[in-house]
Amino acid sequence: MVKEVSIARIDCAAFTIPTDAPESDGTIEWDRTTLITVEVEAGGRTGLGYTYDHSAAVSLIAQTLAPEVRGQDAFAVEEVWAAMVRIVRNIGWPGVAACAISAIDIALWDLKAKLLDVPLATLLGPARRRVPVYGSGGFTSYTDERLADQLSGWVDEGCAFVKMKVGREPEKDPARVEAARDAIGDAQLFVDANGGYSRKQALGLANTFSGLGVTWFEEPVSSDDLKGLRLIRDRGPAGMDIAAGEYGYQPFYFRRMIEAGAVDVLQADATRCGGVTGFMRAAALCDGFEIPFSSHCGPSIHLHPACAALRLRHMEWFHDHVRIEHMLFDGAPILRDGHIEPDFSRPGHGLVFREADAERFRIQP
Repeated sequence: MVKEVSIARIDCAAFTIPTDAPESDGTIEWDRTTLITVEVEAGGRTGLGYTYDHSAAVSLIAQTLAPEVRGQDAFAVEEVWAAMVRIVRNIGWPGVAACAISAIDIALWDLKAKLLDVPLATLLGPARRRVPVYGSGGFTSYTDERLADQLSGWVDEGCAFVKMKVGREPEKDPARVEAARDAIGDAQLFVDANGGYSRKQALGLANTFSGLGVTWFEEPVSSDDLKGLRLIRDRGPAGMDIAAGEYGYQPFYFRRMIEAGAVDVLQADATRCGGVTGFMRAAALCDGFEIPFSSHCGPSIHLHPACAALRLRHMEWFHDHVRIEHMLFDGAPILRDGHIEPDFSRPGHGLVFREADAERFRIQP
């Protein structure tokens, strides 16, 4: 029998890292990314979690969530998860609160695996030992030359799929997609509009993009427009998957999206949807409804749960987060032959935060 181990300490911090160039997608622009880290200690071991969110998450963790988590059983992750969801009821679960809960939940799963001295994927029950990824970036702020270089670089590293952003200037998107198509040879090309098109724009461009070999159209309209996603899925070209789900914060969101027939492939982000707990719940929905599953961004933190998600098709190898995770974490996965795989010799998720390297990026919320 495993004895109860009380959580003794929970700490958090925020770090803002500039991008390597100005970036934009179909709807917003950015030049920095904020990383929120969480450490949870129990039984002489420390679990690490993180999310990409506003620095306000630090105050929420320190003032509201940490008092709820301290003293709880480190092995009772689902119970702690439910307690965190309950305590933010009047604050609002989606958004910043969900990201904060996600970071803590990830740390709790890392801690639990370390206390049991097993890799997180082993604790969850692996369905595979390595995962295919798609190279993701191709921002709308890029020149055609940088777009081509980035996407073709991932293909040269073995990626069978690459993704670019569209939606900021719809009239220019067909030419940009054609430039990308010319650069990547036989690799599959994905596009992501981040909800930047109207329904009619998206439907017309779906046919244009299909003629250029695009096989994945992500968020052609707002992910909240389930009828619009269903319209494009039903009337768009055969052979093109409609994907969405990265802005899902709650299990109910994913269920509604699937029940509406809005997507061919469901996406989920463990740093937003309630951590490993929420991600595996989304994976279970995909299994129940027999649809493919894909992870959004943060590849280092998704690797172990992705190995355990039965219907997972691939993971997103997102430029910004790959860069940050390799800058600041020991154990960040290395892309080989279009795949990444966990280090099964290390307990937990295998990541170690290099705080000294991150210190120059630390901010006070």
